Amino acid sequence: MRTRKIAVVGGGSWATAIVKMLSDNDREKTIYWWMRNKETVEYIRQYRHNPNYLSAVEIKLPAKQITDNLLQVIQESELIVLNVPAAFLKDAMHEVKSEDLKGKYIISAIKGIIPDENQLVGDYLQSAFGVPIEYIAVISGPCHAEEVSLEKLSYLTIASDSLDTATTFADLLDTRYIKTVLSDDIYGTEYGAVLKNIYAVASGICHGVGFGDNFQAVLISNAIREMARFLANVHPINRDINESAYLGDLLVTAYSQFSRNRTFGNMIGKGYTVRSAQLEMNMIAEGYYASKCIHQINKTYQVEMPICRAVYAILYEKHSPHIEMKLLAELLT
Repeated sequence: MRTRKIAVVGGGSWATAIVKMLSDNDREKTIYWWMRNKETVEYIRQYRHNPNYLSAVEIKLPAKQITDNLLQVIQESELIVLNVPAAFLKDAMHEVKSEDLKGKYIISAIKGIIPDENQLVGDYLQSAFGVPIEYIAVISGPCHAEEVSLEKLSYLTIASDSLDTATTFADLLDTRYIKTVLSDDIYGTEYGAVLKNIYAVASGICHGVGFGDNFQAVLISNAIREMARFLANVHPINRDINESAYLGDLLVTAYSQFSRNRTFGNMIGKGYTVRSAQLEMNMIAEGYYASKCIHQINKTYQVEMPICRAVYAILYEKHSPHIEMKLLAELLT
């Protein structure tokens, strides 16, 4: 098999985990890694660790393949893994033109929606850069970067309209601690990854205001039904909502100690403002931005989504978390 040239775009924990997975895979490849911060680039080149995320992971890439020059890594690569927060993707890609991505395969590891446009990343790539849908794939869980760094057995779903595209990238991630599953439900898995972050915020809020495990179980069982209703409206195909890409990803994000969305929600439930929670975490909780986007998108579909509605009311309408969660509890079954 020929050597693949892959670019990983982003410098956070999930991007670091993806670099590790690709490096540990035994297929021939060249990996380029872009991040915005020049100081971080120089640190990783010298010390072989990301100082800000998953600092125990050894970075095995040659120094020249770690850079803050995005156009360079795009030009050098045939597969590009996008892993910057959805809210900042347009800014990160502002110098990139359609011709720069022509013939490139784009894999989105972004579990969010592009604000303003309220578009999935796949839709944004098609409309802004003309990337054909068959050249796009989406990575979904259930999988936390922290457990990848510890090499704990994890599963990833690679979804694409093209089986060849999904298979190609799945083969590059497969290691002794990573198992991959293929899917053709690119829209369902991408929307599911967005929604599970909102439900994880709800889970954290409930914990923060004092609800226990019993209520959490009811909340999440309602959340998967809410997700199923939404997906059936926005992309009505035959899917099993209990598969790992949907239910599994929801469960790990709602319950895990590593879930930044759950942590963010927990802080909101305890009385933090959105801004103070974001500053203290120093990490992006995609569920915050996703809540507003899904609220806007659902104005078109009018799906019954009481959990998403409650999270939006707390985060954007400044409703009391205690009162909103008590009202929500009356609606759940």
